[in-house]
Amino acid sequence: MKILETERLILRRFSSEDWKDLYEYLSNVKAVKYEPYDVFTMDESKQEAVNRANLEEFWAVCLKENKKVIGNLYFKQQQPDEFLTWELGYVFNPLYGRKGYATESCRRIIDYAFKELKTRRITAMCNPKNAPSWMLLERLGMGKEGHLRENMYFKFDEQGNPIWADTYIYSVLSKEWFSNE
Repeated sequence: MKILETERLILRRFSSEDWKDLYEYLSNVKAVKYEPYDVFTMDESKQEAVNRANLEEFWAVCLKENKKVIGNLYFKQQQPDEFLTWELGYVFNPLYGRKGYATESCRRIIDYAFKELKTRRITAMCNPKNAPSWMLLERLGMGKEGHLRENMYFKFDEQGNPIWADTYIYSVLSKEWFSNE
């Protein structure tokens, strides 16, 4: 996997040694509130670091100054391959929020995708209640394509009933990205 850099960040493949930093944010309720999983235990974080080290779709977002992993990007090509569409996702450590790291890292991977991978379209989804997420997507120049109502659930209430959630769908096309440079 390629290593990408920005002024303040390094985007790289995960390693099994990243488990402590991964645990720091995946064990945080605030960080995983809108994710399809619950908080991770220390042992689960150790295993997840190993899992992610073997998956090309997960990128560790690290501070250049000390190499600390402060979050991750999920970036995977969607099927069929010939449509040249990739999906973007992200989770960041709340301790490093509101410093522009998510915007900086997402811009870098989008730029890489359009310039080097010759991607045509990048999509992202988020829960409408997660305002920081959809605001990030809009800062990136992505346009909202739709609002799916109660289209999925990941979690259950105390009685075991699904907690249905809405989804915003965003995208940006290569020609749009380059017209904004």
